[in-house]
Amino acid sequence: MPTETTSQPAEAPSPGCPDDLPFDVFARDCPSRETLKHVTDRWGSLTLGALLDGTFRFNELRRRVEGVSEKMLAQTLHALERDGLVHREAQQSNPPRVDYALTPLGVQVARQLHLLIALVEARMPQVLAARERYDARHDAR
Repeated sequence: MPTETTSQPAEAPSPGCPDDLPFDVFARDCPSRETLKHVTDRWGSLTLGALLDGTFRFNELRRRVEGVSEKMLAQTLHALERDGLVHREAQQSNPPRVDYALTPLGVQVARQLHLLIALVEARMPQVLAARERYDARHDAR
């Protein structure tokens, strides 16, 4: 598994971000917003979470992330690779073999996502109870 690295703060403001913050996800045109979208959308977070378990070939990853279409997985992997979170390695073989793994930055991000996933899973009884209360209030109208 790739080694973990520490993140360094940005040295200069990014285009579209306020001058007082190098990157601000709340600023409309800040590029960090696009990366946050890639990481937190359904397929991005599930793909990163799956890759935390190791290296996968495309179809192995597709089976691991149940419900993702071939097209959506390809788009997700492309976006995550572009953001530097996933490494794609094509091996010269017949048939061609392509492996996907997390980069050191991807490991850091996926570990944080894993904490969130574990919290959501552990609190599902509370979530389901809240849904029942909500539905009971709104179905009674």
